[in-house]
Parts: sequence; C-alpha cells; structure tokens
Amino acid sequence: MMFTISACAELQAILKHVEENGGVEVKDVLSNDEIIRGLKDALVHGADSAVARLSVKDGFYGDAALKILLPKEAKPIYDRLEKVPIIDGLISDAVLSINRAAEDAATEAKPIFLNAIKGMTIQEGMSILRGADTSATHYLRQKTYHQLYNAFKPKIQQSLEKKYVGNLSAESSYKKVIDTYNTASVNGMLWDKIKNNSLSEHTTKNALNGLFIKVAKEEKMIRENPIHRVTDILKRVFGYVFES
Repeated sequence: MMFTISACAELQAILKHVEENGGVEVKDVLSNDEIIRGLKDALVHGADSAVARLSVKDGFYGDAALKILLPKEAKPIYDRLEKVPIIDGLISDAVLSINRAAEDAATEAKPIFLNAIKGMTIQEGMSILRGADTSATHYLRQKTYHQLYNAFKPKIQQSLEKKYVGNLSAESSYKKVIDTYNTASVNGMLWDKIKNNSLSEHTTKNALNGLFIKVAKEEKMIRENPIHRVTDILKRVFGYVFES
C-alpha cells in the first residue's frame, strides 16, 4: 500500500518542493493533497479487504498462517490429553471455538480503522510515504491497537463462554484444566506454573496479530500490483509513482 521515497527519484523532488513551499501544489505533477488522498484510499481499501476476508467462516480457521492454536505454554498438558480420544475431540472443539470467536470479532475493526484513517494528517502521511513497504500497517497498529483490543476482547470472551458440551465452554474448560494443573504443581515446586488461564486474552492478542498480518498483505498488493488499485485516485497516485 505504501512505498519508499528511494523507489522514485521524481517523487523525491515533489516532496522536497512541497516541504520547501509550505505544502503548495506542484504544477503538472501530483499535489501533496492527491498523495494523501491516495494513501487514505489505499488504507481504506486495504483495511476493508482484510476485515472482509477474516470476518467470514474459516477466515482464521481455514488460513494456515493465521489459524489460532491453543497457548504454547499449555502444550505439555494437551499433548498428554490428546492421547485420550474423548479429550482429543474437546481440544479440537476448543481450537475451532477460538478461531470462530476471532472471526466474529473481526467486524469490530472496520469503524476503528476508518476513524484512524480519517484523522491522518499530512505530516503523518508524508512520514508513511518515507517508511517501509508496510508503514501504513504500522501506522494503523500504533493508532488503533488499544481500541481494537478493547473492542475485540468482550466479543471474543462472549463467544468463548458459549456452552458447547454439556455445561462446558471453551473458556471455562481451559481455565479449569490450567487451574488444576497449577494446583498439582504445589505452587510451582514440582513444575512451572502456567501464568495465564484465559483463552479470551490469548485469542484476542492472536486475532489482532492475524488482522495486522492481513492488512500488511493487502498493503503490499496495492503497492505492487496495479490490479488492486480499484479507484481512480489509487490508479493516479500509485500508477504515477511506480510507472513514471
């Protein structure tokens, strides 16, 4: 979605002229206003596409790179439990549950992203312009992560508290297993205790990591591939930068 200044010597000259003349337009080339509008448009389309792909069934669960697994620190427990057929099924259900929870929560990202993009200043846009090829993703992460976490976690927790076997939910089952394991450790004397017994916190953090991985991928496609420049301003800005 973004690009580096070194990729286009002519763009360097434009930016230098803009900065030296207080942000005025440069005749016969792109103005700083057009550049910023192009960046914002690219951010909107990249974010929209990422959210749309993740918020459907198997958006997380069906993507090997983004599929959320159970916490690594609890691996010694469920490695043993997987040998028991009934328990193995429960573990599979838990993995499916946390991915479905992430998919349900993904829709919360769109308005938060749009608000951050709308508030982007010219100075921020120019900084993004000078950054790496995922600098827009970095911008969004900085601006929205805490808001996204606060929006995702309650929805994920609600999903994980749904009963799926008898009176058990993924969240309550995991908490019970971890608490039992920690108690048996005799306060950490026999083996290290597991610090976190919450699936919702684990799922929220991994869902957000997956979201930004997807946004970064969309960013790179818009930056590199003309097919993904779906509006006139995207074609004008990115076509000028990469094809001039």
